[in-house]
Amino acid sequence: MSSSHEIFLTSSPDGPIIAYDASSGAILARFTGSQSPRQGLALAGNTFLAASHISSATASGSIHLYNWWSSTVFRHLPLPEPVAPLAASRDGLYLFAGGLSGNIHALSLPSGNLVKSIPAHDKPVSCLKINDDGSLLISGSDDGTIVVVPIFSLVQASASEDEGNFIMRRFEAHADSVADIASGMGPAIISCSLDCSCKFWDLLRGVHLRTVAFPCTIFGVALDPTDSEFYAGGSDGFVYKGILKVGSKQLVNQGRELVKWSPKHDGAIVSVVMTNEGQNLVSAADDGSVWIWEVATGQVVKALRNDDMGSISDMVVATGLSHGRGHRAGTRTAESGASCHGISARELSLPIKQTLEMEDMLSMVGKDMSRAIDMLESAINNYERLLELILKEAKGGSTNSSE
Repeated sequence: MSSSHEIFLTSSPDGPIIAYDASSGAILARFTGSQSPRQGLALAGNTFLAASHISSATASGSIHLYNWWSSTVFRHLPLPEPVAPLAASRDGLYLFAGGLSGNIHALSLPSGNLVKSIPAHDKPVSCLKINDDGSLLISGSDDGTIVVVPIFSLVQASASEDEGNFIMRRFEAHADSVADIASGMGPAIISCSLDCSCKFWDLLRGVHLRTVAFPCTIFGVALDPTDSEFYAGGSDGFVYKGILKVGSKQLVNQGRELVKWSPKHDGAIVSVVMTNEGQNLVSAADDGSVWIWEVATGQVVKALRNDDMGSISDMVVATGLSHGRGHRAGTRTAESGASCHGISARELSLPIKQTLEMEDMLSMVGKDMSRAIDMLESAINNYERLLELILKEAKGGSTNSSE
């Protein structure tokens, strides 16, 4: 296992959001107050964690925004309808939410102001993903369709008479709800569905490339960093490893393009994510279990389970804890009352707070230095003018004495 500072976070419809260290499996933090549905967890830049929330009392929906230094909700973001899937722009300035109506809502952060809503699907939005270069938002729906929208068109405040003009691609993809979408470095994406299939699509050409059939529903799919293999989490509890490009139809006919890893979870796998630069895969099941796999051997190297977790609804990965603000990661302080094990929240957050304090100090020092330089330049200019006057008077005095 690598010592890279990655964490993965799991959400639940009936428990806290839990942050784990990807290397040791230690619990780093718990975030409370959200009852989050499937695909309802997103990292918003390096500052916020967003979770869609469905109230058990009123069934109304909202989005809960957390910062990394508090276990409780930092801000409640109201919406015109209940939402489930979330995705955020890489800079953390915009959050996208999929509604029950089929609309996609774009919100600015941290204010939560609604920038734009567009009708994307005829049925509820079931998943949202941003492609590898951060330019496209890809949505799946219970109606089986996949829609691709340029992000710049979603974050522009100006309205359009025909909101459908924002849609770049629309695929009539599956016979049932689209459960998850994975995007790699190239133009291809993978979608998985309740219809027991994974399908491959070319975004540039707008064509279907290939279909892989499974013996069960697939809820989660992930691509390795080289875009050569994919991993699917089944409702039967198994992780399936497949090759992205099949060189022979004979392999497909013989079913050898898929390898089923063992052992299996007791519940349905709801999410699979790659960690440690593709050396490890993390699978999370709705029975509350989280397993860390070694990709090279297909073996479980750590099995995690929390009694207070309950069912798991989603999982995401954050990286860069060793660099303070880093890249989309952090956690809260011990002063927030968090109960953490392994690496304590206080130990984890001190470098972050110290980094922020140092950044503020450096900013102040920079401003002071800038003011000092301005004052010095002004003083130099004054001294130069004074020197010119002295020289003129000296020259005038020498001329008078010579006469």
